[in-house]
Parts: sequence; C-alpha cells; structure tokens
Amino acid sequence: MAVANPSAAARAAHAYPMARPGYGKRTAPDQAARTAADFTHLPAREAEIAAFIDRLPEGASMDAKSLAAQLPAYGQAACRTALRRLSEAGHLRRVKEHRKDDDGVYHWVTRTYFSRTARPDDWWTAALGGNVPRAVRPAPSRAYRALALLGRTDSRMTLSHADCRALEPLAAQWLERGASEAHLIRELTVGLPAQVHHAAALARRRLTDKLPPALPPEPTRAESPLRLVECTVCGAPGRPEALPGGLCRDCRDCGGPGRREELTAAAAERVRAHAARVRAAMRA
Repeated sequence: MAVANPSAAARAAHAYPMARPGYGKRTAPDQAARTAADFTHLPAREAEIAAFIDRLPEGASMDAKSLAAQLPAYGQAACRTALRRLSEAGHLRRVKEHRKDDDGVYHWVTRTYFSRTARPDDWWTAALGGNVPRAVRPAPSRAYRALALLGRTDSRMTLSHADCRALEPLAAQWLERGASEAHLIRELTVGLPAQVHHAAALARRRLTDKLPPALPPEPTRAESPLRLVECTVCGAPGRPEALPGGLCRDCRDCGGPGRREELTAAAAERVRAHAARVRAAMRA
C-alpha cells in the first residue's frame, strides 16, 4: 500500500503547469474509450496517478515535481517511482523528437507519450516509428484539434463538433502547407470584431482568404520526426528495442521499482553518519 507524504496534505493544489510549446504530454495513438476499469490492474498509487495523467491536457508538464505539486498525497520520490512502474506496465514512454519550430529551426524536444491502454514493447516500437495503421487511430487530427482550441484562445470563436468537422479539410490544407497549429489558431483569432455572430462562417472565410501558398516538399527529410526513446528513470537515450519497459539496463538491474531511490537514500545516510563521526573526533 502506498504511504502518503504526511507533510504534503498542507500543500494547496494550483493550476497544472504546461510544458514549453512542443514539449510535455502527448496522447499515444489508438486509444480505447475511457472506462472506470482502465487502471484497476495497477497498485492503488499507480492507478491514481495514471488516472490523473490520463485527464491532463496535451502539452502538460510530466515531471515528478509537477505531478507532486498537484497530488498532495505523494511526494516527488513517490511520483518518480510511479512513473517508472507505469512505464514498465506499458502505459508511457519518454522520447526526444527532432522537430521544426515556427521559425523553421530544427531542435530536440522531450515528450512523454501516455497510453490509457497498456501496450507491449513491440507496439511502442511500432507506434513511435509511425507504423500504427491509420484505420485504428480514433484520436482527432491536428487540424480538428486546432479548430477545437479556438474557443479556448478567444471565446468568440468557439466552434461546435459539427463546425470543426466541416472546417477540418480547410484547416488541414494550412498544415500541409507548413503552418503550425499555433499559427493557424493565431490567424483565426487575431483582430476579431467586438461581436462575432457566426464563428464558423468567419473561420471559413479566413481559412479560405488567408490560405498560405503551397511550398515544395523537402525531399531530403523524412516525413516522420527523428525520435529517441529515453529511460523513464534516468533519461538515458536509446532505440526502443534497447529499452524494454521504457528502462535502460542500469535502471532495470538496480533491484526493481523504487530501489534506486532507496539506494540513494542509504548512500546519503552513510555520508551523514561519516560526517557525524568526523565532527565527534574533532571535538575530542
């Protein structure tokens, strides 16, 4: 049974922090519908933290410090151990991706992919390589997601599900021509009139009139981003098949979940004891 942090109950939860743009949580493809039994196979602590992560928005911070700040019953060490166990159980993988930002500059970003459904290592290897069949991907497209987020940026541009589906092909053209989701949202919400009587009609007009020019493809770069899986515990990079359970060899061999934290605490205790003996000898 998980032991709650006795001093954590006094911590007040605050708005959950978002990672820098391009970083943070990403929902893995091929997700089943959410049910009450999604995490019943996990220990109580891991099940609670997994359910919390499952409801976080895309791009939310996924480090142990951020999680502990929102889960008063658990400290950072408990959250680190829980993340490790969720990785071993097949619910998450931490990866580095080589991405291009809005300025056209490529850089590495760190993301944590979370799957409500526990997946084996070979599924993660295929999914992170972009090999999940499109027919079984129920997650919304980037175009739909950008349209659905308009209302959060400016409530005057709130669209219905039907509006988003109808405008999705137009928004997809923007993304195919190199626009980012952030750029698309900005162009549809900047300079709005005081009152918007028909958000869908205005969005359609702007999507049509402001459509960026078509750009030639980049023949030297692969469509899928370059990805390296990171060890969930220590962050060591490697190919997916070299990190079964999302863990590197050193972290798998350290004696099971939570053992590394125990070894670190024991080492710290030995240092404190040695320092106490030195101080006693100096006083004598």
